[in-house]
Amino acid sequence: MKLNDKTAVVTGGASGIGAALARRFADEGARVAVADLNEEGAQRVADQVQGLALACDVTREADIQNLVARTEQHFGPIDVFCSNAGVCFGEPDGAASATNAQWQTCWDVNVMAHVYAARAVLPGMLERGSGYLLQMASAAGLLSQIGDAAYSATKHAAVGFAESLAIAHGDDGIRVSVICPQYVATPMLGYADGDDGGGQPGLLSPREVADKVVAGLAEERFLILPHPEVDEYRLHKADYDRWIGGMRRLRAKIVGEIGTTRLQDMHKLV
Repeated sequence: MKLNDKTAVVTGGASGIGAALARRFADEGARVAVADLNEEGAQRVADQVQGLALACDVTREADIQNLVARTEQHFGPIDVFCSNAGVCFGEPDGAASATNAQWQTCWDVNVMAHVYAARAVLPGMLERGSGYLLQMASAAGLLSQIGDAAYSATKHAAVGFAESLAIAHGDDGIRVSVICPQYVATPMLGYADGDDGGGQPGLLSPREVADKVVAGLAEERFLILPHPEVDEYRLHKADYDRWIGGMRRLRAKIVGEIGTTRLQDMHKLV
């Protein structure tokens, strides 16, 4: 899909990858609705792209329905819905140590928000015979995030839901892509918004991710991998026992060298 003269929605658009996507989509000629819990931040980005800012809690289906309705009132039919909002908490100890509330929030933001978005926009897209569902997952949805079982499990679910959408609706003119980056210099990793990470190996800036996403949309690729090495790592899982053994060794190395699996520290080692 070419974005020129298209209407795009980006959730989690006030900062990080979402803000970069909103700016990049606008650069391509799209009309952009920027949605976020942080309405002030969404407005700031929307002002930069001459777009529409909307407050939205993606864990509330009614908020997403309102987001879709107000965007369509303002811009017309939605061509691209980018479910970008995401959350992670890490875990204090083992894989089951995150709280029930943290698990539920990961499920609601990382999975159900994608379901709510599809419910809201699919009827119109199916009627028109075209539309694009662009969903943010993570390399953790194909591999695993050491130190965050809730994030890994829900990102796997996000990839699975995207697969189901592509299978069920690909013949109806609906295109689906799932974005699976590794480490990106965002507030989630402790970087200030706009920080490019200072050339940290393996760390991309949000703008670099947005560039890769636009290229993936142009080719209508299901898997958009801003870090191309993820495709190679994914193939290693064909031998699951060997792969898990390797991941155990990696986790032991991380804990041995820095004493924690805290994401903000761990990514600098990996």
